[in-house]
Order: sequence, then C-alpha cells, then structure tokens
Amino acid sequence: MPPAASADRLGRLLNLVPYLLARPGIRLAEAAGDLGVSERQLREDLELLWMCGLPGYGPGDLIDMAIDGDQVTITYDAGINRPLRLTPDEALALAVALRMLAETPGVADRAAVERALSKIESAAGGLADSPVAVRLPGNADRLATIRGAVERRKALHITYYAATRDETTERVVDPMRVLVAEGHAYLEAWCRRAEAVRMFRVDRIDASVELDEPAAPPPTRRSPPPSAWSRSFRRWCSWA
Repeated sequence: MPPAASADRLGRLLNLVPYLLARPGIRLAEAAGDLGVSERQLREDLELLWMCGLPGYGPGDLIDMAIDGDQVTITYDAGINRPLRLTPDEALALAVALRMLAETPGVADRAAVERALSKIESAAGGLADSPVAVRLPGNADRLATIRGAVERRKALHITYYAATRDETTERVVDPMRVLVAEGHAYLEAWCRRAEAVRMFRVDRIDASVELDEPAAPPPTRRSPPPSAWSRSFRRWCSWA
C-alpha cells in the first residue's frame, strides 16, 4: 500500500472506533458515506480492526464488534475511546523529535509539525519550558544557507571537499533535501558534474552560493525511500 494510502487508512481507523461507539447499530452504507469510503473499503477496515487491541492480543484484549446483516456495533473498544495521556518522558521525547523534524526541511510539512509541537507543549504544561535544545550537526550558518536553498528550490554552487579522494571540487547541484545521520547533516542533491544523485556532508561544504536558477533534478531521480537511502548513503558520499 502506498505511504499516502497507509496514512489515510491509519487516520480513518483511529476515528472509526469512537465514530461507531457513538452510533451503535449504524448501517454500513451510512457509515461509509460519512467516512467518504466505499462500503467494501469499510468492511476491510472492520476486518483489520478485529486484529487490533491491547498487548496480549487474545480474547478480551482485541477490539470486538457485532455485525448483523448490514449493521455494525462496537462491543469492546480496547480503551481506544479514551484520550491519549502521555507520561512526562513520552511528552519530552515527542517534543524533541518534533523540534528536530521542524528543523529538517524536506521530511515533513513544517506547518503541520509546528502545530503538533504546539499542542504537545501546551498539553505538557511546564515541559514547554524544558531546557532541552535541538541543534542539527554542522556549521549553523552553512546549514541555514543550504536549508534555505532546499526550501526555495534554488540551485547551489558549492565548493566541496571529498575526503575519500582528498580533493576539493566546485560544482553546481540541485538540492533535494537535508538529512541527518550518525551525527552529521547531509545535503542530498542532483550533482550536475556527476550527473547523478549525491550526498554531500554539510561540514565538508567549504562554500555555497545560492543561484538565481531553480533547482531541477531529473524527475526520475527524486529522493529514494528512507530504507533505500539508509542502505546507500555512504556509497553516495564516497562517490561525491
């Protein structure tokens, strides 16, 4: 299932139980119309819900429901109708992760992340004043320039030191996103010199100038999924 479809389904499943609890015996056709899905999709969602619940995942732990003809009633909600309550440690961990996401362009909708962070900090009360600070690795000014180019979708002229070859080169790149791994920030970009996607470690970019021309990586060379990136980013760095 594509990531977008999976995310849509997860949101629908999270809303489905409280929706059905408030409408015992609702007809499937009516529920499908309210939720904006087909009746077939709703039945598939209900089949998946039967396998969800609390640790133990046995009788009395899983969400249960009664389907009578074309009507459905939730008979056990596994506690999903209760609001989520975070412990202080959980709230702090979420706040730190969201702050990191907000500072990393290209990985999420920043406005949505900031709204979520605001809600977490508001609910956590005094935790919002936590002294924890999140800073991305690398030179702050250099990283800010690169981040700005990514957000504005502008090409960059960079001077880059390739440690594996012990040489400094100049090249024009089309920025795609900034990533953080193993304590270092990386610029993922289409390198016009190499005519391929490359990873540039930010602390090895000696100079960068944002160009007036737009970044235009070839459509077939967009960012790979995270799992593919994690397997190959060292190779891309060494080839840069």
